[in-house]
Amino acid sequence: MRSGALTDSVLRRACDVAVGLLGSILTAPLVAVLALALKLESRGPAIYRQTRVGKDGELFSIYKLRTMIHGAEHTGAGLAIQEGDDRITRLGEVLRRYSLDELPNLWNVLRGEMSVIGPRPTLPVQVEQYTERQGGRLRVKPGITGWAQINGRASLPWAERIELDLWYVEHRSLSLDLKILARTMQLVLSGRGLYKGETGGWRPT
Repeated sequence: MRSGALTDSVLRRACDVAVGLLGSILTAPLVAVLALALKLESRGPAIYRQTRVGKDGELFSIYKLRTMIHGAEHTGAGLAIQEGDDRITRLGEVLRRYSLDELPNLWNVLRGEMSVIGPRPTLPVQVEQYTERQGGRLRVKPGITGWAQINGRASLPWAERIELDLWYVEHRSLSLDLKILARTMQLVLSGRGLYKGETGGWRPT
């Protein structure tokens, strides 16, 4: 690894640890309250774990606050989630609207499985359908938010999301990451792109 790339990697990891640690500490009371509310609202674990694909194809368990009924991925539309999906709990709807369900992703950042900024981690079944070129999005750690997230997220067609992620991998920099962070705050407040609609999202082939 070149010295410049090594320095960038070390700096990026240091920033991730700082943000992940501070964020985890500050949001711990909120996560605890939300977890208790989820347990009271419906049966099942408050913290949802799911296998995702990380950097270089490594598998890891992502942590999220559960927003759907227990076992939802095995009922109805399966992994496809649309606005108004009756598997989403009332509290889950609020968590999704403000992206609060992703707060435990900070734990993945601390564990080194994710970065604050990067392509969103995808499922193994989705990665199996990647072309060789699309597999390039796995060259960096997945992130809590990313370039595709601020440019339409779930409402984008799957291939378009991957193209945006590939663009980020080729052009990522500290200034770009700061731009993504700033626009992420605007996106969370607006609630745009939460659901895939008619043309967005991944569809099994």
